[in-house]
Amino acid sequence: MRISLRKSNPLFTSLAVLAILVGITISAPMLSRAHATATSVTIVNNSSHEIRHVFLAPTDQNWGPDQLNNSSISSGGGSVTLSDVSCDGASVKVVAEDQDGCFFYKTINCSQATTWTIGNDTTRDCGN
Repeated sequence: MRISLRKSNPLFTSLAVLAILVGITISAPMLSRAHATATSVTIVNNSSHEIRHVFLAPTDQNWGPDQLNNSSISSGGGSVTLSDVSCDGASVKVVAEDQDGCFFYKTINCSQATTWTIGNDTTRDCGN
């Protein structure tokens, strides 16, 4: 006896439904991870350098737009809180630029609100 798997065959239909269900089950966790979450980050500037720009980026991509919108974080204790920071993954990179064009970097965990304190001992990247 020979079994034929034509489209009109109930066995074919059952196998197709089973394949679809397996595909959905396997891809569901990946789709839930792709959903963006939001967090907040407070940047405290305890350094002697004024922070003029703050950028956000996924850890593996280029920076987005300046988050300070023509304002700055003053030296010696100024701070700013960025709310609703969008995270497409588990972390996001925060980049601060001072008045000399030097950069500070911090990768934050998106699972909780974070405070990043920049001090005079924080490593600056001045392109050297």
